[in-house]
Amino acid sequence: MPFDYSQSNIPIREDLPQAYRRIWQMIAAPGNHWDGAARIAIAAESRCARTCQLCADRRQALSPNSVSGEHDRAADLPTVARDAVHRITTDPTRITAAWIRDCERDGLSQAQYVELLGIVVAVISIDAFHRAMGLPLETLPEPKGGEADGYVAPGAADHGAFVPMVMPQDLGEREQDLYDGRVRTGNVIAAMSLIPDSVRMLKILGDVQYIPTANVSNIAAKPDRALSRSQIELLAGRVSSLSECFY
Repeated sequence: MPFDYSQSNIPIREDLPQAYRRIWQMIAAPGNHWDGAARIAIAAESRCARTCQLCADRRQALSPNSVSGEHDRAADLPTVARDAVHRITTDPTRITAAWIRDCERDGLSQAQYVELLGIVVAVISIDAFHRAMGLPLETLPEPKGGEADGYVAPGAADHGAFVPMVMPQDLGEREQDLYDGRVRTGNVIAAMSLIPDSVRMLKILGDVQYIPTANVSNIAAKPDRALSRSQIELLAGRVSSLSECFY
């Protein structure tokens, strides 16, 4: 069984491996704009990006666009998709709306980009947990058969972000679960709502690695964690600062 932590020297809550298994199943299945094989390729490429020499050189450059070359590769992906995976993984703070438009011009649609983004975010998050715990990375799952269905959230519109988003008042029948019935939500949650499953994966991970999404705005809520809410927010704020997260 994947994510077996029974031999870990540190006790690990059971809800963590349960969530990670769900994410692995979701990544392996056909999505809306990538089939299962492509989704696993995206996950593998994200791991490859961490040791990519071109990415390292770009990180040191004043502008990533000033450094040309070829990325190290782990899987068969279109060039524009590979570059997107590597940039999201290694240099996300310098992603711009203009760059995303360039990706679209080169054949990576906004929907493909958001689905790709959701996979990369999930893999980075789970792998970071393993590294922090001194555990080997989990083997990526075998892709499931089937075709992508081409779905995008019908309520998605331009709300001033780099890609279209769905606000709570515009949720379609298939997206009613995204914001837990709230009439307002933060852009950090809505950012990937063009592809609802990307939000669902983010929520699954956030619920176990941070606190349940429904309790984020309720400071009085008591998290079922070894840390207090104040300690959690102190760590979250520090990590966000070190990661140059503009939120």
